[in-house]
Amino acid sequence: MSAIGPNDAGAGSAGGADRVVSAAGLDAGVLRDWFDVCVDHLTTLRAEINDLNVFPIPDSDTGSNMLHTMSAAAGAARYTDPAATAADVLRAGADAAVGQARGNSGIILSQVLVGLADAAGIETVDDVLSFNRLWAAGLGLAGLSATRAVSEPREGTVLTVLRETAHTASAEASTAAPGDLARAVADACADALDRTTDQLPELAAAGVVDAGGRGLLVLLDAMVEVLTGVTTPRRRYEGALSGGGDPRAHAIVEDGCDEVSSEMDYEVMYVITGAAAQRIPTLRAALDELGDAVVIVGDSGADTGERFSVHVHTCDAGAAVEAGLAVGEVSDIRITCFVLDAHKASTDTSDRLPARRRAVVTVVAGDGAAELFASEGAHVVRAGPDGTAVDAEAIAAAIRDVDAAHVVVMANGAVPAQDLVTVAASARSAHRAVVFLPTLSMVQALSALAVHDISASPDADAYAMAEAAASTRRGSVVIATETALTLAGTCEPGDLLGLIGVDVLVIGSDQVSAATALVDLMLGTGGELVTVLAGSEIADGVVDAVERHVSSAHPGVEFVAYPTGQPGEVLQVGVE
Repeated sequence: MSAIGPNDAGAGSAGGADRVVSAAGLDAGVLRDWFDVCVDHLTTLRAEINDLNVFPIPDSDTGSNMLHTMSAAAGAARYTDPAATAADVLRAGADAAVGQARGNSGIILSQVLVGLADAAGIETVDDVLSFNRLWAAGLGLAGLSATRAVSEPREGTVLTVLRETAHTASAEASTAAPGDLARAVADACADALDRTTDQLPELAAAGVVDAGGRGLLVLLDAMVEVLTGVTTPRRRYEGALSGGGDPRAHAIVEDGCDEVSSEMDYEVMYVITGAAAQRIPTLRAALDELGDAVVIVGDSGADTGERFSVHVHTCDAGAAVEAGLAVGEVSDIRITCFVLDAHKASTDTSDRLPARRRAVVTVVAGDGAAELFASEGAHVVRAGPDGTAVDAEAIAAAIRDVDAAHVVVMANGAVPAQDLVTVAASARSAHRAVVFLPTLSMVQALSALAVHDISASPDADAYAMAEAAASTRRGSVVIATETALTLAGTCEPGDLLGLIGVDVLVIGSDQVSAATALVDLMLGTGGELVTVLAGSEIADGVVDAVERHVSSAHPGVEFVAYPTGQPGEVLQVGVE
């Protein structure tokens, strides 16, 4: 790290003196250090940022692209003349970033550096507030140029985060010490980043923050560290498939489509030189016709002869290059095939990426139950025709077959708890998380499905489902097959038994009296909804009789029934 003069020892900065200015102005060495720290932190967090990448296409390369772009900038900054000014270092880094930018995120990152370089050429760096003016003006220019560069800006992307970050920098620049300003700007970036999940539907569906915004936070935290010597702790931002790390195609969709989530086949990037700025709108219009995710940026303010970096997703890579040739000299052409990248990332079928984001697997008994749970979006594992238990391997196979990144499993008492441990071990993988909910009956599983929310985060969704299942009291009516001593007395074969959980608390002579007595017991501690699953042993008219009883004896309690046909039971009852 370079040494800085004594001006402004950094009042209010935790962890040490602010390293901002010397008597001659902003020290170029600080900026070289900043570039290097950015590279170090992007290297560390590349995997995390890649995992967040679901927009504009889930190709999991945002972290890698930002690292490549910043590495080019840092290399150029490092090899500037030792006597170079801060403006010289920033311009060298910005030019290298524009020329070597990778992907949409790399181009946006290059505009952050271009904005800072342009600001350094405008602002006078000769006093204690020089960093403040540079940071405020540079981030403001970066936000404007990055937004102009994108054909269809969307709220909830790095553009939103950059805009709100620049606003904070402008508001705080006149009063804050440099280290405090850097910290305030980074914290504002983190706050804006957290809000992106709710601002962009694609992020909300995946339960992630914007990947480019996360990369921007890395840059801003790096400046805090360089100026104050203090590393800012940040939470881990979980991705749709947390913990991957290498560039890959997520290919996660709701209905199991095998294609990556884009109608475009190729990502095309190139650099144009010798083109007049007035011709760029024509190029942008042509690329908008050919594809999407169009980004075009220049690296200077010249009206003619400017160098532009171009990015587009398209199905016609050749036409995209020809459009560039029509306005200037094209070089550094890079064409990436999304489908080929996805295939390369998935050549090992045992480690292939899941096709779905979320799935629910549940064990059911009865034809009606299978139809009911399937209509609610669950993947069904059928119990035996006589209601016998399910082999644990059948559940493990079902988990693998649904091909989802997060699988919620409800065995509904059909598999012993110890066997579920084996299922978990065989079904989990690097790309598949499996959560078992402690449901012991189909009525509990139905309650859990009622609150299942694919737009919620996996943990929040599983918690809500588990809570719904746990709050559902379960009961059943069965026909006694032998003489037995129960909590309700001695039963004989043919008696109707009402169970709450596994305890017999009702013995009746007919199905209606047993069912209504059971419902009364279950509602004795309260309840707002009674759900009845009619089994294969139920007699005609029983469900209607129970519904009438609930309506008259328990006014205000809702009643719903389904003909599920589970063997060996008259009915199941759930009370919520």
